[in-house]
Amino acid sequence: MNHLYPIFLKVHELNVLLVGGGNVGTEKLEFLLKSSPQAQVTVVAKAFIPAFLEVAERSETVTLIEDEYHEKYLGGKHIVIAATDDKAVNRQIRDEAKERFLLVNVADTPELCDFYLGGIVTKGNLKIAISTNGKSPTTAKRLRQLLEEVLPEEIDDLLENLHAYRDTLKGDFEYKVKAMNELTEGLVKKR
Repeated sequence: MNHLYPIFLKVHELNVLLVGGGNVGTEKLEFLLKSSPQAQVTVVAKAFIPAFLEVAERSETVTLIEDEYHEKYLGGKHIVIAATDDKAVNRQIRDEAKERFLLVNVADTPELCDFYLGGIVTKGNLKIAISTNGKSPTTAKRLRQLLEEVLPEEIDDLLENLHAYRDTLKGDFEYKVKAMNELTEGLVKKR
């Protein structure tokens, strides 16, 4: 059974701590910045590989600290991603973050995660998150590719037009919902 509850976080308004500057850390940072280019990320690592530095240099909102992990780096953070190559350090990060009631993702260790970083499709204002509950990241990746291919680029124009139309509607909430439902009914009708 899939108990995950999907949410969309404004990570440009939250403080994210990423621990690890290797291949896995690079993947996590790329993922964050692809979806939210202004994500506020502080990265702590003993060393950073060149690929990591290349990704980090593209963003003004990424702060790099060359140091080993210490609990003090959890201060003022909302979300923590542990991506070191040391399982004991990742477990320490998780345990200390949980003591502070922070949300934690431990790379490649689903049982220690509060959340997963799933596949994301973005077309302007439309964003679709895909999760397989940690069962098959490859399937999530393929579904993401499929949706990116089949969703038209014009979908964002449609969203903008519907938003403008909704703003012109007079009446209570129930009336607006009914009007928008009638207008968008054709989007999901089987052909």
